[in-house]
Amino acid sequence: MHNCEYLIIFVPELSDFNHFSSLIKKDTFLIPETMTIHFEERFASHPSDVKHYDTQQLREHFLIEKVMEADKIHLVYSHYDRYIAGGAVPVSGPLELTTIEPLKAPFFCYRRELGIINVGGKGTVTVDGKVYNMDFKEALYIGKGSEKILFNSEDAVHPARFYLNSTPAHKELPIRHITLKDANILQMGSQQTSNERQINQLLISKVVETCQLQMGMTELRPGSVWNTMPAHTHSRRMEVYFYFNVPDGQAVCHFMGQPQETRHIWMVNEQAVISPNWSIHSAAGTANYIFIWGMAGENLDYSDMDVVQPNQLR
Repeated sequence: MHNCEYLIIFVPELSDFNHFSSLIKKDTFLIPETMTIHFEERFASHPSDVKHYDTQQLREHFLIEKVMEADKIHLVYSHYDRYIAGGAVPVSGPLELTTIEPLKAPFFCYRRELGIINVGGKGTVTVDGKVYNMDFKEALYIGKGSEKILFNSEDAVHPARFYLNSTPAHKELPIRHITLKDANILQMGSQQTSNERQINQLLISKVVETCQLQMGMTELRPGSVWNTMPAHTHSRRMEVYFYFNVPDGQAVCHFMGQPQETRHIWMVNEQAVISPNWSIHSAAGTANYIFIWGMAGENLDYSDMDVVQPNQLR
């Protein structure tokens, strides 16, 4: 079993990090009392092995089934480019993003950058005492070195739902709040090929400076169901897709695998999927939907990809 699940237990007034480190055990550790964080660790898989995975194994290794839960932060630490994906849903009070055991760091962004996109009601993200108001579909970039990160909702009945992506960072960069007015927007596809969509590039090099993290949001037009078609791979970076705004009772079929050895994973609303650098990432839904793509790797060029035409897929 490659997935490891941990529970973080909280104790009050634990401020000395040396004392903190001494409390680390094999499967649990203690941090100051604020909230509960659940996280999993996922190891990388060789494409030759994935060819033999059955449905359960594919879901176990690549699908992130639970991203959003009231008053929880869920995180998955992937060994593909050390990518972290997850969600925070503050309802009864603020949630603090603290460090997790695999980071071996005194705080979450000690060696990391963080991207946030709000897919719920209005909320705020407070970074080292500065408050950023976050509306639906707005993004926030938080650079390496930011210590205290708090999530909050304006309305507990319609809470904010913060989708999180994080990657290792090599330098400190300023925090940026990005709205759709700031985004680089592309119109792609057509109704004739059932993939008419708007790509909102939010955290990319044309909009904000990052170390390696890039994030954006693609919205399918009514009547269109296909995303990222023609499909492609890019060996220089990996991706994580998060599907939301999927209507009740509907689903998205996510396609992955090497172009000549494709596989599929059925997904529902507010689930994410890890896409290795050797894999295509494309999907078709039973209704139109929105998805957030995040990527990490050594190349920040958005157009750096190896396109695979539909009739070349197997």
